[in-house]
Amino acid sequence: MSDPKMTPHTQTVLRALLGRGVDGERRTTVLAEGLYGLELSTLTGLPNGTLFPLLERLRQAGWVERHWEADALAEAEGRPRRRFFRLTDKGAEYAPYALAAVTATDSGHAGAVRPGYAGGTL
Repeated sequence: MSDPKMTPHTQTVLRALLGRGVDGERRTTVLAEGLYGLELSTLTGLPNGTLFPLLERLRQAGWVERHWEADALAEAEGRPRRRFFRLTDKGAEYAPYALAAVTATDSGHAGAVRPGYAGGTL
């Protein structure tokens, strides 16, 4: 499958998986096991109905992998198992470049207005 489309939500999720905040600064250390769904939802502010389809697209593109935690750990803590998501080697290699390319493109268009909207030209 082709590389994922760099929507704002995709960028937010990739930054979270890289352990970075919205501004690109390092915020957290992502453990080798990755981040589980609720963690990602909390870090990104994205609802499950947006987050999980996006993670599936990233998985199909080969950028993200998922796995369930061990039954014993969840049982010991008296809760359901968590599904963890982490960047693959490919995702860890390409995500920073994709984010940098989007940032460079966005900064080159600062102040641009879409035609037909508040001051745009047709």
